[in-house]
Amino acid sequence: MTDYWLSKLFYDLLTPAMTARWREDRGAVLDDYPLSPAMRRAVLEDDIAAMAPRVNAYLLRFYCGICGMKDDEFIARLRAMKPEAAATHG
Repeated sequence: MTDYWLSKLFYDLLTPAMTARWREDRGAVLDDYPLSPAMRRAVLEDDIAAMAPRVNAYLLRFYCGICGMKDDEFIARLRAMKPEAAATHG
């Protein structure tokens, strides 16, 4: 099941103004989105495993990019969610 507010947050971060605001104060931006406490914590901790099932993969990848996560790390975190997939493809 997707989380509308998580998707909305990531979509809103597509604009340069929101990206700049995000980089200044993540907590203040998150206050504008009624995320559950667990999802808020996942966003603040860049917990890919918690966010991935609840948001569009392209929005998640973009989000990770604006947070400074390199593609290699993003892919590694995704693979870590399914160890059998990493063994097969890696």
